[in-house]
Order: sequence, then C-alpha cells, then structure tokens
Amino acid sequence: MASASYHISNLLEKMTSSDKDFRFMATNDLMTELQKDSIKLDDDSERKVVRMILKLLEDKNGEVQNLAVKCCLLPQLTSPRLAVRKRTIMALGHLVMSCGNLVFIDLIEHLLTELGRNDNMSTTRTYIQCTAAISRQAGHRIGEYLEKIIPLVVKFCNVDDDELREYCIQAFESFVRRCPKEVYPHVPTVISICLRYLTYDPNYNFDDEDEDDNAMDAEQNDEDYQGSDDEYSDDDDMSWKVRRAAAKCLDAVVSTRHEMLPEFYRSVSPALVCRFKEREENVKADVFHAYLSLLKQTRPAQSWLADPDAMEQGETPLTMLQSQVPMIVKALHKQLKEKSVKTRQCCFNMLTELVNVLPGALTQHIPVLIPGIIFSLNDKSSSSNLKIDALACLHVIMVTHPAHAFHAHVPALVPPVVACVGDPFYKITSEALLVTQQLVKASDSFDPSPYINDLFTCTIKRLKAADIDQEVKERAISCMGQIICNLGDRLPTELPGTLLIFLERLKNEITRLTTVKALTLIAGSPLKIDLRPVLPDAVPILASFLRKNQRALKLCTLAALDILLRNYSSAVTPVMVDAVLAELPPLISESDMHVSQMALSFLSTLAVTHPSSLGQLSSGNILQQLIALVRSPLLQGGALAAMLDFYQALVATETPGLGYMDLLRMLTGPVYSQSAALPHKQAYCSIAKCVAALTRACPTEGPAKVICSHSIRLLALLSLGEVGHHVDLSSQPELKTVILDAFSSSSEEVKSAASYALGSIAVGNLPEYLPFVLQEISSSKRQYLLLHSLKEIISSASVSGLKPYVESVWSLLLKHCECQEEGTRNVVAECLGKLTLIDPETLLPRLKGYLLSGSSYARSSVVTAVKFTISDQPQPIDPLLKNCIGKNIDYGSLVTNTLLDSVLPQLYNETKVRKELIREVEMGPFKHTVDDGLDLRKAAFECMYTLLDSCLDRIDIFTFLNHVEDGLKDHYDIKMLTFLMLARLSSLCPSAVLQRLDRLVEPLRATCTTKVKANSVKQEFEKQDELKRSAMRAVVALLTIPEAEKSPLMSEFQSQISSNQELAAIFDSIQRDSSSANMESMDTS
Repeated sequence: MASASYHISNLLEKMTSSDKDFRFMATNDLMTELQKDSIKLDDDSERKVVRMILKLLEDKNGEVQNLAVKCCLLPQLTSPRLAVRKRTIMALGHLVMSCGNLVFIDLIEHLLTELGRNDNMSTTRTYIQCTAAISRQAGHRIGEYLEKIIPLVVKFCNVDDDELREYCIQAFESFVRRCPKEVYPHVPTVISICLRYLTYDPNYNFDDEDEDDNAMDAEQNDEDYQGSDDEYSDDDDMSWKVRRAAAKCLDAVVSTRHEMLPEFYRSVSPALVCRFKEREENVKADVFHAYLSLLKQTRPAQSWLADPDAMEQGETPLTMLQSQVPMIVKALHKQLKEKSVKTRQCCFNMLTELVNVLPGALTQHIPVLIPGIIFSLNDKSSSSNLKIDALACLHVIMVTHPAHAFHAHVPALVPPVVACVGDPFYKITSEALLVTQQLVKASDSFDPSPYINDLFTCTIKRLKAADIDQEVKERAISCMGQIICNLGDRLPTELPGTLLIFLERLKNEITRLTTVKALTLIAGSPLKIDLRPVLPDAVPILASFLRKNQRALKLCTLAALDILLRNYSSAVTPVMVDAVLAELPPLISESDMHVSQMALSFLSTLAVTHPSSLGQLSSGNILQQLIALVRSPLLQGGALAAMLDFYQALVATETPGLGYMDLLRMLTGPVYSQSAALPHKQAYCSIAKCVAALTRACPTEGPAKVICSHSIRLLALLSLGEVGHHVDLSSQPELKTVILDAFSSSSEEVKSAASYALGSIAVGNLPEYLPFVLQEISSSKRQYLLLHSLKEIISSASVSGLKPYVESVWSLLLKHCECQEEGTRNVVAECLGKLTLIDPETLLPRLKGYLLSGSSYARSSVVTAVKFTISDQPQPIDPLLKNCIGKNIDYGSLVTNTLLDSVLPQLYNETKVRKELIREVEMGPFKHTVDDGLDLRKAAFECMYTLLDSCLDRIDIFTFLNHVEDGLKDHYDIKMLTFLMLARLSSLCPSAVLQRLDRLVEPLRATCTTKVKANSVKQEFEKQDELKRSAMRAVVALLTIPEAEKSPLMSEFQSQISSNQELAAIFDSIQRDSSSANMESMDTS
C-alpha cells in the first residue's frame, strides 16, 4: 500500500509539470493504476487524487482534459452501485455544457462503442440514460451524432425490458426537444414507436364493449365509470412507465414540429383520444397534457388555417380537429364522471383549450357535457381547484357558444352556480360570478323570471360585503351591472338601494374603475334604467376622475359621461356639464391621442344635447387646446375623425362667437397672419380637412380670401381638395386654371397640394374632371403631377363611377410605363395596380401579359403594380394572384402563405452575392467597386425579416439560419438587417439559434474587431461604429438564450469584449437599455 501511495504521489507531482506531455503521461499512468483491483488509498491520498483530477478537467490541453474525464467519470458508469452511476450521469451532463470539443467527441465515441458492444443490459440502460442526459444539457452539440445514436436506441426499444424501453423513449424525447433539425428525418420512426408503446399494457385487457356502448347518452348510468381506483394493478408492473414515457415523447413531438400538424391529426390525435381511458392516473394526465399541447399548437396558426384560401386546399388542422370533436367528446364524457379529481381537471382543461381553438365546436354536444360539469360542482369530494376549473370551463363554453344552446340547461345550472357564488373560498366565488354574469347576458333569449331572485340575492350579498377579496369585489360589481342592464326593469324595489351601493363603490379608489364600467353598461341599457337619483352625486365624482393620473380611468370615465349625455340629457344639468368642461382642457393634447379622441367625442355629443353649454368655449381654454391639436403633426386616424365631427357639430349649434367665419378665422389665422409658417406639412392637411368639414356643414357659406403667400396657397389648395372630395365644385370654372397655374409654383409643397386638389376635386364630379385630367396627361409636360392626381382619383373614387373610364385610363397608363424617369414609373405602377382591383378578371391577365415585354422598364412597372394589388384584407383578386406570383415576384410584398413552399427557394437564391453583377468603376486615380445586385439582396433579406412575423411556423428555420449566417458577412446594409434578424430569432426560436451559436459568433466577432483605416473618411468611422453597436445588440440578445454562455466560443468572445474598453462600454450601454426597456414593457402591461 505504501509503495502504491508513493508511486501515485510521484504521478501527482508530474501532473503539475509545465510540460503537457509529462501531464498527459502521468494522467495516463494514474488511470492505469486506479483501474487495478489491488489499489487501495488512504483518505489523504484519495483527496489529493480527486483534487488533481478536478484541476486537470480545466487543463489548457484538450488531450489532458480528455484523459482526466476518462480517469474520473467514465469508469463510474459501470459502478456496481446504481446511485454512483446516477451521480456520474449528472456530472457528465453538467460537464458537456462547457468542456472542450476533444473531450466531448471522446465521450460520445465511448458511449457509442459501449452501446454497440452491449455487454449487459444493466450498463446499456446506464449508457442510454447518459446519452439522454447529454442531449438534454448540450443538445446543440450532440446533434451531429444522432445518425449513429438513433438506430441503436431504436434497436434497444425492441428488447423485452420495460426499464430499458422507458429510458430509450426518454432519450427520444430529449433528442426531439434539443436537436430539432437533426432528429427531423427520424420523427416518423419516433412517432411510430411512441404510438406502439402508448397502448403497451400487457397485464390488462380493456373491455371492447366500452367502445361500442352508447356513450353519448346523457342519462347513462354513472357507476360504470367510477371504479378505476379498484381496477387490477400489479406492483411489479413497469409497463405504465413505458406508456408515460411514450405520452411525454409525443408531447415533445407535437410541441416542436408545428409543420406536421396535419399528420398529427391523422395519426397521433386518434391514438391519444383512445388513451383517455388509461387506467394509471399519472399516465392519463400525461396523455391529456400531450393532447393539450396539440391543441395549443393548432391555436396560433388559426390566422392562416382559417383562411378561405387555405380551406380550399382540403383538410387543414382546424377542419380535421372539427371532424374529430364527436370522438373527443365521447371519450371525455366517460372521464367527466370519474372519481379521480385529477382526471376531471384534465377534462376541463381540455375542453377549455378546445373551445379556444374552435369556438362554437361544442354546440351539438352541450347536452352531453353539462351534466358532467354539474356533477363536479355538486360533488362533495371535489377539490376547490376542480370547482374553479369546472367554472372556468363553463364560462369559456358560454362565451364561445350561442345562448340558445344552454336554454334547456339553465334550470340545472343556476342552483350549483348560485351555491358556488356563496362558497367561502374567494376563487370559487370569483369564477362563479363570471358564469352568473354570462347567464344574465344570455337571459334575453329565455324567460329569466324563475331565476332572477336567486341570481340577484347571491350577487347583492357579495356586492355589499366589504371584507372580501379585491377580485370578488370587482366581479360582483360587474355582475350586478349586467343584472341591472338586462333585468333592471324586473327589480323595481331593489334598484334604488343597489344604485346607492354603486355610488359608494364609485368613491372607493380600489373599486372605482370597475364601477365606472358597470355604470357605462347600465347607462347604455335599452331598458332605460332610471339613474336620476344618483346622477347629481355621480357626475361630479366622474368629472373629478378626469384629473386622476390613471389613463384607463380617464378613458372609461369619458365613455361613461358620453353615454350619460346621450341617454340622460334631460337629467344632466348645466352645473354638471360645467364641472366636466372644467376638467377637459388638459385632456386635449397630442401627448395622448386616444384620450383626446374620447374628449372630442364627448364634446360632439354635448353639442347635440346641450348646445347652450358651448357658449363658454369661445373664451375658455378648450378651444385653444383644440386649435393646438389641429396643428400637431401627430393628429390622424380616429382622433382626426373625432375632430372633424366636433367642428361640424359645433358650427351646427350656431353659437354666437362660434359661427362658420369665427371658426374659420381661428383655424386659418396663423397662416393668413403672415407669421412664421406652420412647423409641419401635416398641420396644413389637418386644417384643410377641418375647413372642408365646416364647409360641408355650412354649404351656403364661403370664404373670400386673396391667395398670395406660399402658406396661404398651400392651405387653400388642400382645403379645396378636401371640400371637392364631398362637394361638386364644377360650378367654379376658374378652378382648373388656378390649379394648373399652381403646378408651376417654385414650391414643391404647393405643387404636391395642387396635384392632390385636382385629384380630389375630380372625385366629386368624374364626368367633368377625369377626361380633363387624362387630356392634360396626354398633352402636358407636367405628367408626374398629373399622374399623382390620377392616382388620387383611382384610390378615392367609387368603383361604379370609375368603370366607364377604365379602358381609356388603362391605355394611357401603359403609354407611360416605359418612362425613363423612375418616379413617374412608380406612380404609373401604383395606378395600374389599383386600377386592376376594379376589374381583376379582365385586367390581371393583361398585366401579366406585359411581363413578356422586351422593355425592362415595362416589366419593372408590372411587378411593382402587382405589389399594389396585394392587401391585408381579403379581395376578389386574391385567388387570381396565386397564379401570377412566382418568378417575377416583388419579394417585399410576399404575403401569400399558400405559395411559400415554391417561392422560398427563389427568395433564398436572391440573398446570394452574384459576382457577375459586381463591377469596377474608375474615379480618377481610384477604382471603386459597385455591386448592382445589392438592392435586390437587400429586398430579399427584408422579406426574410417579414417572414419572421408572418410565416415562422411554415419555414425550415435551419435553412433560414444558413442564409442569415451568409448575410452576417455581406455588405453593411445586409449586415445591419441580419443583426436585427438574429436578435429577433434569439427570442422566437432560441433552441435552433443555440445549435448554430458557434457559427454565428465568428462573424459577429469579426465585425466588432474590424478596424477602419486611419486615412478613411468620417462616414466610414460612423458606419463602423453603427455596425459595432448593432452587432453588440445581437450579442446581448444571444446571451438571453439559456446556456449560450456555456458555448466555448461565446465565452471567449465575452472575455474579449470585457478586455476591450470600447467594446465593454458599448456592451454595458446596450445591456442597460435592454433591461430598462423590459421594465417599461412590464409597467405597460
């Protein structure tokens, strides 16, 4: 023993040598010594050996590291003690995340050799477990070895050993989750094995008669389904573990292979539904979870699956699921009467997810399901969580299905739901109140008389209680609001007292927002509930809410005040109105357009119901705020529409000091006063729209102003255009001359306004103005501006009005589609595209025919025109477009999912650098390289970025990453795009990015460490700085992926960043920005 200790001491000393060969040989000798049966070490020597081996695991030399692993861990995989093997597997799992490549390769080769040898079943099980553990911890590294590993695992699945089968299927699960790309060819094999062992139950024979009985009979005897606890069970039976592993593996497959959904509904779905009868509760829970995952995978893809064009293709996942609903309900019906609480919870979760994916799918099956839900609500053995899930399920079903489907079941539903409202556990009460509210909503379609008293009594009890949970308080208020809204006329004696409770809740900071919403609901009720007793107190309180620093409260309060004005104008006194008006000025501001819009809507309603109250506007702050808002460049959309409505309502009141000319002077004052021009062109457009709104409201009025300055001319032209859109101005013969004269202005803004005005005026009278515009385009030299007028006409005029002119417009446009001026060609293309939408069946084939034109300009115009035929909304042209989008596609407009498979290869092809498009240009003594293919590559990469938002579930992410990787080494513009894509991909599909991390890090490192030549121009330094920042943003995004830091290359790059002062500063700055953005988004949500 002493000589052995002495020999090992010598070896330990050599292991500290600076010579790597000495360390290698000493470690090799130590391994030989430790494998001898005769070796015995004292405690001190053991500690020294362990410390030294752990030190060598971090040796700079890969071969020494490798030996240390062999010496320390690999022999323990065959230890006679299973606990030691288990800990060794855990240690190896943690090691492979950060060990060098040589160590990893050697470890995998060792496992493959031992699995191929298969000396005994016990060690084979250990090696399979070890392989699965490595895959779980370092899936991105083991992927390339799966071609060798999977056939071995498949072979061991056929060995008659349940424990080995369980470990093999667990290994498949880890491969599926961690190596999605490499496992793809083997997925059918994995599914086949899982489906075989999902039903593997050699010790039990299910009664086939269960499959044939009348399961859909709602009155069926329940006793048959309550005996699962007493069924046969064998303590030595391990088959349930195999079935559980199979269910979990199928869960992994359906969660990660979205593109195989149709196949899953053909093979996996029926198999899982059949196994809802599983006798082991834990296995059954995993089967349900796997089906839940299948439903969740179907849910996010609804947008394209539910698309009518997608339906044309035949079976889609949604239609396949729809056809399987009867089978699912039949299987769940049996389980809803099981004694097992866990099983029934799984059923309710399943039903909830099913109706979220397919709203209305259970309409025919409500009679079968309601008894099962009521059974769980009444069953004394039900847990609180089960009741909560049952109520939540019932609520979702009621929300997503027509009310008439529940009529027959209301008498049976009300008693258990009312009992749940009175339950002492607040979460049950809260869910029950939601169901009660839904029952009340549906009461319009059945006679609620027998249930009103019960529903009101249980709700009022919760509404009055002060010492209850916040959620219950809010839902009691909402529920009572619904009761009064729908049934208030049947509660004459209870109503006054209930409204007083609402008034109290309105004064409470915690419940005020919910109460405002409830009052809005009641005020909008068709029953015309008498709110007069509470209005004198309620309106001043509501007015005070407008100054609170709570945006949601302001918005809801404005909505409530608006509906109160509309429906209770006689009860709203001038004093109440003044209290509200005093709070409005700060709300009308560009800082929050939605609040401004709601405030303007309130003022418009006020102009109709209380016109006399508007007199104070002329001297108050509200009008000043309105004028300031009109001049804001941010005014658009709903807020602008509300502004126009208000001006029309205001001028119609004929309030002194607020007549047509008064308001016109206020709006146009700054322009006509010859003071400084308005800061933004949008302000002129907004003022013009307001002028037009006033003019339409007062057609007999008309401003008489002399057009002189640029600003006045601009405003006048825009105003003419806005008025002309809605009013026929053909009675003004000088208009054509005035507008054509403006085409010669020195100001580009005036020219653009004149072009817009001519187009807009033509919309008001097409027969008068459209032939004039076409004639001018043919004879004039101002074609670009006139074509813009034509574009406005095509965009805004009615289809019926334009149809008689389609042929003449079409032929005119074709004459100009070969124009050498790109700007003109673009306008022509937009006109052609929008004109095609008027008669797509006739015009689209013509447009397609010009793709064969010998002129590249004509072909370019046609492709651009197609872009303008594509819309976010369904159009009659959509089916026709499918045949046209292909080789000549404009990649920036690729929105058609059905063509993705054929178009993607062409798109990827355009991301490649084409040498034949690169040329050298001599600029004096210098040579400059020009890449004519850059714009096309940039468009292709922009389209790829768009695909991440719209079609991620339908692309092969690894092929996609190949092209992103190439883009990281491309031109400045392409790099900037691919850095953005990389950051996006890090959050969308982290596991795929992790697998490619080593290949992605290198180009990022190259960008960050590139130095600009000292004699370069300033722009080159700025571009390189921007590239560095953008690359560093991508790095920060990559580091959010779990385990990214464990990549040796990423770890090395991080060290490089830390040691470089400039890079470290950029990195820290981006990290701070990103963390503050996350905090901000949390606050907003």
